[in-house]
Amino acid sequence: MKRIAITLAVMAMMMSTAALAEDGGALYKAKCAGCHGADGGGKMGPAIKGKTNAADVAIKGGLAGPHSKPINGVSDDQAKAIGEFVAGLK
Repeated sequence: MKRIAITLAVMAMMMSTAALAEDGGALYKAKCAGCHGADGGGKMGPAIKGKTNAADVAIKGGLAGPHSKPINGVSDDQAKAIGEFVAGLK
């Protein structure tokens, strides 16, 4: 019985971690808002709100400055989720 409870707890944690990994808003706040502002309007970095592919391109690298190299620890799926979140900012 204890083994079943532990297995269920581990499965629940794995599913919640996967769901969090796909949350573009939370990822944006953690990885991007410090420079681009909570609303994407710019802070230390340029305004990016409403840009359809800005986050995806920036996270993978290929832009000037701090985004000339891929951002560590951000997967392709996470980059896509952030990009979708940024595209929806108004």
